[in-house]
Amino acid sequence: MANSLLTIDMITRKSLEILENNLVISRNVNKEYDDSFAAEGAKIGSTLRIRLPDRALVTDGAALQVQDDNEQYTTLTVASQKHIGINFTSAELTMQLDDFAERVLKPRISQLAASVDADVATAYKSIFSSVGTPGTTPATSLVLLPAGQKLNEYASPLSPRYATVNPAANAALVDGMKGFFNPTGSISSQFKSGMMGENVLGYEEVNMSQSISTHTTGSLPVAPIVSASTPPTTQGVATLDITYTSGTKTIKQGDVFTIAGVYTVNPQTRQSVGSLQQFVVTADQTLTSTSATINISPPLYTATNALATVDSFPAASAVITFLGSASTVYPQNLVYHKNAITLATADLLLPQGVDMASRQVHNGISMTSTTTVCLAVLTFCTASAPFVHRWPVVSGANQTAPA
Repeated sequence: MANSLLTIDMITRKSLEILENNLVISRNVNKEYDDSFAAEGAKIGSTLRIRLPDRALVTDGAALQVQDDNEQYTTLTVASQKHIGINFTSAELTMQLDDFAERVLKPRISQLAASVDADVATAYKSIFSSVGTPGTTPATSLVLLPAGQKLNEYASPLSPRYATVNPAANAALVDGMKGFFNPTGSISSQFKSGMMGENVLGYEEVNMSQSISTHTTGSLPVAPIVSASTPPTTQGVATLDITYTSGTKTIKQGDVFTIAGVYTVNPQTRQSVGSLQQFVVTADQTLTSTSATINISPPLYTATNALATVDSFPAASAVITFLGSASTVYPQNLVYHKNAITLATADLLLPQGVDMASRQVHNGISMTSTTTVCLAVLTFCTASAPFVHRWPVVSGANQTAPA
């Protein structure tokens, strides 16, 4: 059968299929907000408000106690535009689509997918929960199960949950858990693919991605404690005054720490779960004195508040302990509920004055392709932005993930 001339729509649809098949982290996150960016005649620009779960206090007694609606939201900003260019000839446009995809599209589109995944993986910087031992590659269920415990303590829905790990953690987990009593089909799949696979220890999927981020901790303050003169007392405060041994030190966005005597509460019952609350630094900072004010997440709400995150405010001079060693690189494997991370890919306007242009959308992923020189250069673009719902449905997934 004679080859037909490939059209720009055919190429874009095939490219989007390749992109989706190569996405790992991005495949399993929330993408339901994408249509909001593209409403014809009512485009919202580059930002979108995302509603967070409503929370209120349960009251006792016969008398009705009406509570004001305290709806929480956060903002998603489309912040990056990923693109990749491909050279091809008019002769190549006469190939079968699968041949064209194999020779021309796949080598480039797979890199585009990896770049999108890498952007989403930076969500770890906003995640304050972490399990495992920094510097130790996870190799047993005693990482995946405690990560699930964290999600349960934060009242995360049981499904769908996912774990995405780097190649080292994937290899260690498959080997370390090969002796578990599992269905024959699961063991067979792991043996053949070298991947943990689906429906493992409460996760819809445990997958591997080379795009998992690494985090370099700050040089970290020495012997930090909560400031004795200004311990936090205000509901919702997202900063913490600390004092420490003198010397110029740094903290990095993504550094995780605990405060002695400050425990996590279950968001439904507002009772302590018995584990120290973990906090994440939300902005890079250089500390040059013996005191500083650092930005943290989650904000401090005690159990008397509907948005409770801790059982009590930190005491004056309470000891602060950072996770991991100073100035050390750690991979940031992730365990998360699907709705913990939102990825939006906004529809780009099709440019005028080009030879060919097409936009295709599938499963919340939007891709635009254009040729700027007739039958010579093809450019694929996605405009995207990852966002993390900082509370309560995300957990760091490994030995190292300050999350």
